[in-house]
Amino acid sequence: MKSILKTALFGAIALAALSSCNTTIGLGRDMRVLGTEMEKKAEQQTGDSGSEYQSGGAPVY
Repeated sequence: MKSILKTALFGAIALAALSSCNTTIGLGRDMRVLGTEMEKKAEQQTGDSGSEYQSGGAPVY
């Protein structure tokens, strides 16, 4: 019984580790898009172009 539990726990950890890379990349991409949209909204409100901070969009992996 302990062997089955250890195998299941190891499998769950391995699955989480393998899927976390894509999750982290997706989260980073979402945060970058959110930051870009926030900058655009701030530029609209202040009238500042902020050209030195423009990133050119989110990366695609």
